[in-house]
Amino acid sequence: MKITALAGGVGASKFLAGLCRSLPGADLDELTIIVNTGDDIEMFGLYIAPDIDIVTYTLSGKVNTATGWGLPNESFNCLEQLLEYHGESRWFNLGDRDLATHIYRTELMRQGISLTEITDRLRRRHGLTCRIVPMTDSHVPTTILTAGGPLHFQEYLIRQRAEPRVEGIRFENIEQAQPAAGVLEAIAGADGVIICPSNPLISIGPILAVPGVRAAMTATSATVLAISPVVGGASLKGPTDRMLSDLGMEVSAHQVARIYADLLDIYVMDERDVESVPAIEEMGMRVATTQTIMSGDAEKESLARSVIALLS
Repeated sequence: MKITALAGGVGASKFLAGLCRSLPGADLDELTIIVNTGDDIEMFGLYIAPDIDIVTYTLSGKVNTATGWGLPNESFNCLEQLLEYHGESRWFNLGDRDLATHIYRTELMRQGISLTEITDRLRRRHGLTCRIVPMTDSHVPTTILTAGGPLHFQEYLIRQRAEPRVEGIRFENIEQAQPAAGVLEAIAGADGVIICPSNPLISIGPILAVPGVRAAMTATSATVLAISPVVGGASLKGPTDRMLSDLGMEVSAHQVARIYADLLDIYVMDERDVESVPAIEEMGMRVATTQTIMSGDAEKESLARSVIALLS
């Protein structure tokens, strides 16, 4: 079975870890993960791709499990020295070994090598057989519009601790972007497409905003399935609930289904949201309820096996 996943953030990486452990080896080789790059940011002259690195580190078993991002047992000597030179306070953590990834990526980009090729080289260096693809090779940072002015998503999330009220979201340069090589083919050629339990606005939203991607999602003959990142009226990780509320939307699994309504064949949500099933089914999709909170490896794999069964 050929599976393509749309992913961004820690929630997606947790699910993908369970999926990779649950797929037979042959199917794992047929897994393509299209990753959000709207979170990408340039700092200290380096190109940083947080979601790509979270997925790569997690699937290779090297992620810092305490945070869900970065590498474990890190030192921050280089970062501290850089901040001293710049006269700035520390708000974005870049460990010494993690910095090696960003230096390597930036070095290759300056040689004219695409983000797609660099991501593939890193994937192979980390021993992964599944394919990891950025949504685009273009730099399309996500901007959060607030009363105090526009903020890069990383500044909003980390520096400002997601405290400013969100008035809008803008994907910079998105109209000129093109899907990375293999993105449209992976969607069109899949047996199943999974929208991971990621923030629909700033993790999956940028992927779908790349010209041609949403059209490919509606045109594919694959079964398209999404997993809700909202459980019982709250997000388990990140600012999904606050962003939905700030933008005047209901904070619910039902609302996430509305965002994806034109794309989905199957919608998976937590069993505690079962009362929303009839209303969501009226939108024309099949609804499955299960335990979606991934508190450990067993829960990640259980959710993954449920999704595989629904796609089979």
